[in-house]
Amino acid sequence: MAATKQIWMAAIAVILAANAAWAGDLQTAQPKAAGTTEVKREIVVSLEDRKLALVENGQVVKVYPVAVGKPSTPSPVGTFTTERRAANPTYHHDDKTIPPGPNNPVGTRWMGLSIKGYGIHGTNEPKSIGKAASHGCIRMAKANLEELYPLVQVGDTVELIGQRNEETARLFGDGGTPADSAQMELAARSAAPAVTAVAKNAAAAADTRVPAEHNGAELATAAILAGAL
Repeated sequence: MAATKQIWMAAIAVILAANAAWAGDLQTAQPKAAGTTEVKREIVVSLEDRKLALVENGQVVKVYPVAVGKPSTPSPVGTFTTERRAANPTYHHDDKTIPPGPNNPVGTRWMGLSIKGYGIHGTNEPKSIGKAASHGCIRMAKANLEELYPLVQVGDTVELIGQRNEETARLFGDGGTPADSAQMELAARSAAPAVTAVAKNAAAAADTRVPAEHNGAELATAAILAGAL
């Protein structure tokens, strides 16, 4: 009789545990509490102003100065997404390896875009910030980059705008830094670079002469993202 009672008590304990687990699962599956909203985050870069804005739910959170592509290696124009993130990447290109540190060409953070080989990253040339000086990527000062990095997630929208318009005027104001004539000419052709950059970059993927800032950074992130950064 005592053995039968123990069996029944064990069975009841199992059932209670299962019900508790089921209740816990059910609770996590409930809708979000009233009043909570999902944040729609995007990054908008005005190539003409050489500025980057972090925008959440349509409101500007912060604006940063950046370096953009020079006329010979322009930044692509269009709407992309962030596809990968890497902290303190090791840089590889042309059998050259540069570990994390002050000499690393992509700085302390890398946010790769959905257009292969381009990203938002740091630089070992801080004086280039605010200029059309990169190989097409968006460069940021170290402190600004490290402030922005944790606020950006994989899948966030990144819009690179070549020519000033109503959106950039709203985000950055009307007193943006004037671009030099070469960059303004580039912006005037804003419809073309989006297509041209894709074609050029596709060819560059197999070209060992591609600027180090592109494929080198891509290799760096590929190497360290295995650690689920």
